[in-house]
Amino acid sequence: MPDPSRELIQRLYATPPDRFVAARDAAVAEARRAGDPKTAREIGKLRRPTVAAWLVNLLAIRRPELVADLGQLAESLRSAQRELRGNRLRELSAQRRAVVGALVAEVRKLAAAEPDAPPAGKLPLGEVEATLNAALSDTEVAGQIRAGRLLRATHYAGFGEVPRPQLRLVTGGVEEPPVPERAAERADARRARDERAAERAARAERAKRRRALDRELARARADQDRAERDLAGTVRAEQDGAATLDRIETELAELERRRAVAEQELSRAKLARRGAERSVSAARRRTGEVEAAVEALAAEEGDVAAGGPQAD
Repeated sequence: MPDPSRELIQRLYATPPDRFVAARDAAVAEARRAGDPKTAREIGKLRRPTVAAWLVNLLAIRRPELVADLGQLAESLRSAQRELRGNRLRELSAQRRAVVGALVAEVRKLAAAEPDAPPAGKLPLGEVEATLNAALSDTEVAGQIRAGRLLRATHYAGFGEVPRPQLRLVTGGVEEPPVPERAAERADARRARDERAAERAARAERAKRRRALDRELARARADQDRAERDLAGTVRAEQDGAATLDRIETELAELERRRAVAEQELSRAKLARRGAERSVSAARRRTGEVEAAVEALAAEEGDVAAGGPQAD
């Protein structure tokens, strides 16, 4: 496989963050076993998302049709803003709150179906809501959400943050006075102020949590570095031990071969010794027989010499 498949990436980014690294490393090892180091490197570059980003990714992966509806609503909102259609914009703003609220509820349901998800009380649904609202205004964020590869939550100042100029209707060259602000607009303005205040408080809380998480992440990375160094040391020790064992086994095999040769030579030497012993025994018998014959002949000659004629 030349590149990580879409299915693999979706499977990784649908994995709860505390198991993401293990799942990614397993996919890297599988790619290496398949003889595809390039894909292994690409998978290794994938980064773990935050819990809030994981929840948004889960929504995009499990319920892509809902994310598509969010994109259509974003386009309608942008169109209404460009055309400065106040009534339509208010309708769409109310629809936005309803849609985002429904999506957050769906995220809660999807998380409840995940066995390793954080408990419901600890889900960062505020960050999820802020990210979905950002997708309605930021096409880049919307694209990341549709891809299901968001790495961290984000936020956007939102609709109504920048005061719009009062509109003047010009007809026939005569300028009409400003249109009075309706009660609904004042209510929207108050809600917008409340939302901004809540968002500022949420941002402050997120910043505080982010600092704490950054410190924790630094400690975790330091621990990971130490663990990886320890692992590298044990791997080297294992490799050295395996090489030593191979060398000893090779030496043992050579010694076994030499032992077999020596045993064969010893067997031949024993056979030769037995043959030599038999030859020595035969030679000794023959020597004894000849010696006995010589002694007998000497005795016979002595007798003849003793009984011969004497001189006158």
